[in-house]
Amino acid sequence: MTALHFLRRPTNALAPDHTGRSAALAGLAVDALVDEAVLTPKPGLVDMRGNGAHHDLSWLLMCRSACALRPAFLHMALAGATLRDPHRLRHRIGAIGRDAEAAMMAATGGVNTHRGAIWALGLLVTAAARHDGRPDAEAIADVAGMLARIDDTAAPAQTGNKGERACREHGVGGARGQARAGFPAVTGQALPMLRLSRARGDGEPQARINALLAVMAGLDDTCLLARGGGRALKATQHGARRVLALGGVATPNGRAALHTLEARMRALHVSPGGAADLLAASLLLDRIEREYR
Repeated sequence: MTALHFLRRPTNALAPDHTGRSAALAGLAVDALVDEAVLTPKPGLVDMRGNGAHHDLSWLLMCRSACALRPAFLHMALAGATLRDPHRLRHRIGAIGRDAEAAMMAATGGVNTHRGAIWALGLLVTAAARHDGRPDAEAIADVAGMLARIDDTAAPAQTGNKGERACREHGVGGARGQARAGFPAVTGQALPMLRLSRARGDGEPQARINALLAVMAGLDDTCLLARGGGRALKATQHGARRVLALGGVATPNGRAALHTLEARMRALHVSPGGAADLLAASLLLDRIEREYR
């Protein structure tokens, strides 16, 4: 079946227990955000060792923020399961997303912990709620991309956030471009690396770090661009590719290269926040496939 079929399918073709399935999807989204927050070591990012390049974040704050987003993910999933018209659905989840940002800010005392993740995981949860039968990460990402390409007429034309400015200044697509393209960094880089790492016997934390590095190696990360410009982006991409070329973080040479990358990013005071959001999106799709297969 095509993504267009799932985007336009009638309500009565969906699973009958909307609330139960939607609650389960919301729980998986929160779990994915928590798993990303506590995954260690992550160069430049908050992890169990410290706050990376951030002065205002901690893993506990990230987990508190993730839990505060559960109601929003639930309402997005319910909307995905019950609203037939794609334009109405896009408008609805846009409104829920803005409420989710307010809930995040209230939970964190005004710190932006998960703005990009609300966008990415919210679209994927909505798309997954529309998809019955055997789940398929690529198909869900495709539906999410079609939703992202529908304009939200109630959204502000400009937000003024750093990622938006980086997109304009550097001519990149950012989080919006990734979503509208159907999350290619997730389906084309992170998930294949996650599966490859598991298949060759890497431990689960190492497989997830390798998946993060696979995203970092190719993503025009607006968090990096906003903090360090093109120089920081190129250094990070090169370093991530180097770790993976040496076999990933499960190998001694790969771990040494990761330490080198981390030292370079620390010196530049940069953080790959966009890649972290897409890792969480990847972990969500991976969980959906494994839970519902």
